[in-house]
Order: sequence, then structure tokens, then C-alpha cells
Amino acid sequence: MNFEVKMLKTDILIIGGGTAGCFAAIAIAEKAPNVSVLIVEKANIKRSGCLAAGVNALNAYITEGETPETYLQYVKEDYENIVREDLVYTMVLRLNEVTKKIEYMGLVILKDSNGKYLARGKRNIKINGENIKPILAKAVESKENVKVLNHVNIIDYIVKDSKVIGAYGFSINSNVFYIIIAKAVICATGGAAGLYRPNNPGFSRHKMWYPPFNVGSGYAMGIRAGCEMTSYEVRFIALRCKDTLAPTGTIAQEVKAEFINSKGEYYEKRYGRPTTYNRVFSTVEEMKAGRGPCYLKTVGISKEDEQRLIKAYLHMAPSQTLKWIDSGKGPSVENVEIEGSEPYIVGGHSASGYWVDTERQTTLKGLFAAGDVVGGCPHKYVTGCFAEAEIAANSALEYIKDKEFETLDISSIEQKLNEVQRFFNNTSSLYTTEELEEAMQKVMDVYAGGISTGYAYNLKGLQIAKERIEELFTLAQRLRAEDTYQLMKIYEFIDRLYVCKVLLHHLEARKETRWRAFQEFVDYPYKDDENFLKYVNSRFEDGQVKIIFRSLVKKDEVYEHKD
Repeated sequence: MNFEVKMLKTDILIIGGGTAGCFAAIAIAEKAPNVSVLIVEKANIKRSGCLAAGVNALNAYITEGETPETYLQYVKEDYENIVREDLVYTMVLRLNEVTKKIEYMGLVILKDSNGKYLARGKRNIKINGENIKPILAKAVESKENVKVLNHVNIIDYIVKDSKVIGAYGFSINSNVFYIIIAKAVICATGGAAGLYRPNNPGFSRHKMWYPPFNVGSGYAMGIRAGCEMTSYEVRFIALRCKDTLAPTGTIAQEVKAEFINSKGEYYEKRYGRPTTYNRVFSTVEEMKAGRGPCYLKTVGISKEDEQRLIKAYLHMAPSQTLKWIDSGKGPSVENVEIEGSEPYIVGGHSASGYWVDTERQTTLKGLFAAGDVVGGCPHKYVTGCFAEAEIAANSALEYIKDKEFETLDISSIEQKLNEVQRFFNNTSSLYTTEELEEAMQKVMDVYAGGISTGYAYNLKGLQIAKERIEELFTLAQRLRAEDTYQLMKIYEFIDRLYVCKVLLHHLEARKETRWRAFQEFVDYPYKDDENFLKYVNSRFEDGQVKIIFRSLVKKDEVYEHKD
């Protein structure tokens, strides 16, 4: 492969054109129209990221009667107090403001007869959100100082003197290698799916809750660069409609449907507080006890409610609507079967990601993060990602004041080009990228708490998984690419391996069980506040994952990186 090398310069580089990436660019353009911004997206910003298919509610909003303090308390209770209160609170303070902004851009938010936003629950408002991503893309394209580079896969940060000064990447559609120099970089690439064997392997393996193209590349780039990471052990497992993997919250909140087992028993309250993780755990336990399948009880709802559900899913999970129509059995005549997804590593619903300061700067200067890649701040959802993007944007603008572009020596460029080129020079591999990916998913499923073990894991299994993942690293280096699309798939696989490697060390380090199902350590089945009311962090040094324990950060603290 003969690459054409292109060097670009921009004041602020945004990696990832999804929810947070687009909003960060808009925030920068509105505040500093003379600052150049470049969004690099491996798909196309019109339909990329978690909002690609749309969404039918904004799940993070301060509704009437609620306050930022009550939202923070909800997050703390749901995640057993292991949250960054400073991050959650600074995010929450912006929720309603960013909601107004996205409505002004053209998002339809449903309202009652008095003109107030139509609430779906304590913290949710209803929207018609099938076109939310095109709305964001249009707003980005209207900003003269923002440029977008679609179909380019970023593979690593450029680090100089412990500062991030840009990134390397390549085009998926043409033979172009990019060197992008920036005064500041914002990572907004999303979380990691595809680490574990999915509910529907084989032909339908990409029928999953979290976007299959979000592979954890932002995490992996940070890991390789030496950034501190946090809370990977707080995995997220989505409780979803069986087969379609459509959200269950829409049904639970729209028609107040409750969980029942095959005997018609309401089982959720048997298992303690109705936290996000307990809903998954209780369903798994009912199945293990032989009382499955489990359902959301919808039989008997009115035809009006049924039609409302059918329409609601068209905005974010049309496969569920199609399933009802195809079977001829809507939710009013047949309960909706539910199941847990495979585990994901994600910072928007759960708490995994970069360890950042209050201003969303990572432990490497010049690198900021927003959205699903930021750890310690669960229950962000869409509007929380908007809020965090604004904070990161403002911090990046402050950082680049009086900054000049750094220079990059030719040897660094040649080294990275040679690394990329070797995948074209390799002789034919015994395995395809897809086959190695399936092997990785089987290892994680069996030994690191996947669907097949009811999400439980033990120390011996984690040790085996670590060995197998290292073997896959070796095999990955022998993979051969015939074109840049195959090259992208190889890099995606390697990025997933890095996330798995760090995850396994985090699972091993937290020697307790704090979040049932999400973090089910069989050797340590009880919660241990005395030793583990703290964050499990890590840093990748000399090829090894170094575990770091950090004390809790409270709401009114302004956290800065010191060591």
C-alpha cells in the first residue's frame, strides 16, 4: 500500500462526530468563531454514534419538583456511591440549558396543553428524536470555522513531552494517511461494544444494544498513551426486549409495566432496591431458578397505549415495532419477553472511561474528553453528553490561549507509517480478523462474566482470560490487510483487546461484589465499604496495567490532577 501522506493543522481536533463531538464543535464555534475546529469521524456525522437511529426521550432532565441535588442523589444511590460527584453535579447543572439549545436547533420536544415539556418520569421528557443526529450534523455544517473529515479512522494520539499535540489516522475510502496537528484534542469516540459474545451470535451478531461500531478506540488510544483510566469493572449490562435488544424503559415508563416471571409473579422487589443493576440481576436469578422466561407485563393495556408504544419505538428501535407487526401480536395481547445484553464498557450509562479533572482534561495535557469516554459520571445519557461536551469545549478553549502549534519530527511519522504498513506486508494469516474477534468474545464470555455464566466470574477465570488475551495480541500482529477497510477492522480488533486487557485487571482488583450482575465476583460475593469505597483506576506502563486506588471526590471539590 502506497499511502499519500497529508498533514493538517487545526486549533482544536475533535475525534468522533457523535453526540458529544458535534455538540463540542457547536459550543466552540458559538463562543470562539475564529478558532478552527476539525471533527474527524470514521463514519459520517449525519448518522453516526449512539444517536444514529434516533431516540424517543431525553433521559437526563431536571423536571418540575426535581433539583440538581436530587439528580446527584439518584446517581449516587444507583451506583452505590462510587461516582465522581464533581463530574455528575457540573454536568447536571447544564442539563436544562442544553435541552433548550437542541430544541432551538430543531428537535421536536413534546409538550402538554400548558406548553410544558411532557415528562415520561422523574428525569425524562418525551421527544420525536428519529432525526436528532441529522439536526446536530446540520448545526455543525452551518459553522464556518468547523470542518468535518468523514470516513477517517484515527488510530493514535501524537504525544510530545507528555502533551497530546494531535493524532494519526487513515482514510477508509482512499489510500491517505493523515497527520493532524492540534493545539488541543477532544476525544468523543464513545464506549466499547463487541468485547463479549453477544445475545445473537453469527449472522445477527450486530443486533445489540450499544452501537457495534463503537469498539473502544478512544479508550485504547488513551491506554496506549499512558492516560489514567477509571471504573472499567463497573460494566454496563442492558436489560432489553428479547431478540430485538430494544430498550425496556420505554415500556416500563410509558405504561408502568412491571417485571413478571413465567408464573406471573412480580419478582423485582425480592431482590432489594430497584437499581439499574438489580433489574438485570433479579432477571438472571429468576432464570437460574427455573422461573423464566421473564417479561414486562403488558397484556391488558389499552389499544391507545399499544399504539403509543408502537410509535415510540419507531424513533429509536424500529425492529421492535416490526416484530409486533410481523407476529400480529402487539403488547396488549402478549407480554414482552426480556433478557440481559452482553456487558459493555461505557461511561454514559455506567462509569467506565478516562479519569478526568473537573474541567474534563485527562491526565495528559492537551487531551480533553466528553461523553461516553469519560468515566466516573454515569447516567449522562444524551443531554449529559451535550453538557459534558460544553465543559470540555470551554476547557480546551482556555487551554489553547497563547499556545502555538508543536512541531513533529520526521522519524515519528515514519515509525507510525511503518507500523501501519506492516499489516499490508504480512503474509496471509492463518486466521481472519473476524475469527480472532469471535475467539476474544468467547474468552470474555466464559472467563470474564458474560451471558453464559450469568455475568459471574472468579479469580481463576480472570487469570485464564488474561493469558488468552495476550495470545490474541500476538496473533493480531500477524493479520494481513488487503485494503484500508480491512486495516480499520484490524485496528478495531486490537483496540478491543486493549480494552479487554484493562478490564480484566479492574475486575480482578475490586475484591468485592458491589453491583450485582454488572460486577459479580464469585470469590468475593459481598460489598466491602471498608476497603473498596473508592475508585479503581489504572495506567498502562511498560506493557503492564498498573492499578491505582483513588479516594472519592465530592460535589463541591474542584479536582485537579496532581500525581
